[in-house]
This record gives sequence, structure tokens and C-alpha cells, in this order.
Amino acid sequence: MGTDRKGPKPVASPASSVAASEILDVDGLPISANSLDYSVPESRKIGVTGAVFLILNKMIGTGIFSTPSGIFASTGSVGVCLLMWAVAGLLTLSGLSVFLEFGLAIPKSGGEKNYLERVYRQPVYLITSVFAVQIVLLGFSAGNSLAFGRYVLLALGYDLPDGWPARAIAVLCISFVVFLHSVLPKWGLRLTNALGVFKVLVLLLIVFSGFAALAGHRRLPDPHNFDDMWSIEKGDGFGGGGAYAYATALLQVVYSYKGWENANYVLGELKHPQRTLSIAAPLAVVGVTILYVLANVAYFAAIPKAELAKSEVIVAGLFFRNMFGESAAARSLPALVALSNIGNVLAVSFTHSRVNQELAKEGVLPGSQFWASIKPFNTPAASLLLHWIVTVIVLVGPPPGPAYNFLVNLYTYPGAWINGLVAGGLIYLRLSKTEEWSSPWRTWLPVIFIYLCLNIFLAITPFIPPNDDWNADGYPYYAFPLVGTGVLGLGAVYWVAWTKVLPRLGGYELVAEKALDESGAEVVRYRKISARIAPSSEGASLLSGTTAGGASADHGSLYGSIEA
Repeated sequence: MGTDRKGPKPVASPASSVAASEILDVDGLPISANSLDYSVPESRKIGVTGAVFLILNKMIGTGIFSTPSGIFASTGSVGVCLLMWAVAGLLTLSGLSVFLEFGLAIPKSGGEKNYLERVYRQPVYLITSVFAVQIVLLGFSAGNSLAFGRYVLLALGYDLPDGWPARAIAVLCISFVVFLHSVLPKWGLRLTNALGVFKVLVLLLIVFSGFAALAGHRRLPDPHNFDDMWSIEKGDGFGGGGAYAYATALLQVVYSYKGWENANYVLGELKHPQRTLSIAAPLAVVGVTILYVLANVAYFAAIPKAELAKSEVIVAGLFFRNMFGESAAARSLPALVALSNIGNVLAVSFTHSRVNQELAKEGVLPGSQFWASIKPFNTPAASLLLHWIVTVIVLVGPPPGPAYNFLVNLYTYPGAWINGLVAGGLIYLRLSKTEEWSSPWRTWLPVIFIYLCLNIFLAITPFIPPNDDWNADGYPYYAFPLVGTGVLGLGAVYWVAWTKVLPRLGGYELVAEKALDESGAEVVRYRKISARIAPSSEGASLLSGTTAGGASADHGSLYGSIEA
């Protein structure tokens, strides 16, 4: 059952006693051969350069230009902040190594979905349901879109807090991105790559401006932030420290680094996926880590502590003002950050829509045939529409106020549980003799354990009450961990409804059938089989978790015969 085992290309399972026209999909419609055709033209596949920018565009988005304020406000210490950014970079590399080991062994689109299914096979379909609900409901682009709206207003001279004008611009932003990826996919990728180069240039501008500030070239007096840099600030604007403050600060740092796993979601659309991923991902993450630490040094060199702690999403805007004054050039620089934000929305929308499509192709989502469709533009327009719907709901749902930090934490928090399960699963695969796990990439076991501990810390500590006001950010401190955990629990509820309640009420059986995907690899498709029709023995055995021969069957075994 080793995942890098060589062998002949898999073939579709025998037709069994059920004719194709009698097999019903999740909507009760007959399955046709064309329903499995979701192939990506070779001309639209992504090489090393494209994969690097796909990762860069998700990593460098809102976070580095917006979250340093909340991180500093939570910790109150310059030294602790810089240390967090450096340590988070190393932890990101540990997570990347875990995902490389899985991704190079299972070179398929879908990211964590494939890795979780490889490990957590019982109860059948449960982990797939939990991941599906989490990625669909919380895989939104709201935080980046909102930051885009606020930076556009700042560039126009309106220093407004979170409100409806910024949210209206955010809705236009996500609408434009979804339209571009749906109708003009090649131009969507070209713009993504171009904005990737642009983002690096903006960060380099901040870094070198920071060097100038350290040398005394700034419009304001020296803020002396590096004098006694390990002292803890107290008072208005600061969180007062404590486990909760440090956990939320680390969550926001992790959010800023989020995106390192972006290429894993679209492995099926990469040229030579194993080679491309092993080169592009480490190159992008190491480069971003260096730029992030230096950018934070630049912020502290030019922005006084009290002003930085209260700046919320417009940290970079304050930096440009303090460096260049109230000039047209200074106002144009926030517009550059806004372009960086939209680059992030482009990257997130591209990859998360593909994950939605993978779930729909397998029949996991309600209305799967529609969400998996590539009509009419030969693009995943329907799954992009699903991403748009969720993002817009999240943008307009919360009342006006400090919504950005809440959206950041809500977007990031459930990932701690998912990544913890991925890390724990890899430890199990490595230690279990019966799994026969093998991958072209091997992560040092202590590194996996460190990554597991990080995610356990991020998952548990947000429930610990803060030392100061429990509603300091306009929401109860437990709001985002409670909502995030509730969404994961909703996945379990969906599993019960999908696999137990609805089949009993509808008079059908949910059966996992093997099929060939566009690359010729063997995958699972979930089908509704009418109770009057006997499912194939192979389908029934997949549902029960055993093969006809009595051996254990699982998602992971499907990947065992894929050629590297």
C-alpha cells in the first residue's frame, strides 16, 4: 500500500451488474461518460515559475501589510514580534516539508483532502465531509478583499474604518477576480504572475525604505522602538499579554505566511508535478520569510509604538506616510499595496475553486454535477461561483466594525485542526509497519512533531480568556475559535445526513465507485445507487471499507498504483 509504488496505469473497475445509465449521481441523475471529463489542456498547465508565483501571490497578500498592527498590539514587545515572525518562518518550512512528503507521494489536486483520506479511513467518508464543509465555508477571500477596499479608499484620501464603502469595493474585487478566472483563465494566470513580481518589488521598496529609516531618513523623529526592544508595552491599544494574546498573535503571523501550501491544491494542473512542487515551494517560502522579517524591521524603524498598535489594517499606509509625507507619491503607495491584495485574491480564488471542484467531481457536495462543471468556458466557473457566494456572504454578514482581525482569525483557525490531523497522520504512517508508507521526500520525524505541537497550541489556546477586556476587538474572545470549531462539527453533521439519514429516507445506498480521472489515475466517485439495483461488489466493499478479498480498502490505496 506504499504510495510511491510503481505499476501499470490503473483501469476502471468492471461494469458490474449496474448499467452506467442506471447509476445515479448525488443529484439522482444518470451518470454518463462525459460527466468525468474535467481535463486541463496541456497549454494551461503550470510550470516552476507559475507555481512560485502561485505560492507568492497567496503568501504575500494582506497579511504583511496589515497584520503587524494586531500582532504588536497583542504582544506589546518589538523583540517578541520580530522573534515571532522569524520562528513562524521556520515553522512554515516544517509544515512545507510535511506537505511535500504527502504531495510528492500523492501528486493529485486537492491538498489536505487527499492526505487526510489516506490516513483517516474510518468511519468511512467522515474526514472527507469535515474537510469539505471547512474548505467550502471558510475557504473564502473576504479578508484580502476587505483590505483591498480599505487600501483603495486610503489611496483616494479617505482614511475610513471598516464600513460599507470598503466592503462594497471588496465585493467588486472578488467579482472581478471570479469573472477573470472563469472567462479569461490564461489572462487570470498572467495577471497572477505579474502581480507576484510586483508584490516582491513592493516588499523590497519597504525593506530598503526601512534601511533608510534606520539611517535617519524619515519625516518623523526617531521612534526609538529598538531601545529596550524586549520590554512589554501596556495601556490603551495593547492586549495585555497572556496565553490568549500570544496565541492570537501567532495565528495572525501564521495567516501572513498562509499560502505556502497553495501549489498542493492544484498538483493535477502542474507540469511534471513532483519536480515542479519540490523546486517551487521551498524557493518561494524561503524568499518570503526573509522579506517578512526585514519588512517588520522597517515598520518599527518608522512608526511609533502607540500609532503602530492602533493602525489596524493600514500599517503599510502609515509607513509610507511617515517615510514620504502627505504627498501624491505617498498616497499612490497604498494603491500599490491594494494591487498586492488583489493578487492574493487571484491566487486564493484559483486554488480554492479547484479544491471545491475536486470535492464536486467526487460527488461530495450537494449539486455536485453543477459545481464540478467546466461549462461554458472550459473552466471551473461553477466552483468559482461557489467561492464567490461564500466570500460575499462573509463580507456583508458581520456588522461594520473591526471585522478584519475576526475574519483573519476565523479563516486561519480551523486550519490548525486540519494541519494537526495531517501532521499526526504522517507520524502514524511513518511509525506503522503495516502502512508501508514511502515518498520521494522524507521529513525528519522531530520536525513533524514540532509542526504537530504548533497546531495543537494554535487550536487550544484561543479558548483561554485574555488578561484584559474579553470584547476588546468588538467580538467576544471565544467567537472565532467557537465558530471555527463549530464549522468542523458541522462537517460531522453533514456526514451523518449524507451517509446515514438521506440514504435511508431516499431509498438508496451511497456507494464509492472507482473511476479514471483526466490524468488516467484511479479515483473515488461517490454515487447514489437506487435500492432496487444491487451495487457492484467493488462499490459495496469500498463503502464498507474492505476489498472483495477481505483486505482493508481506503482512499490511500487508490494512490498506490499511480505512476510517479
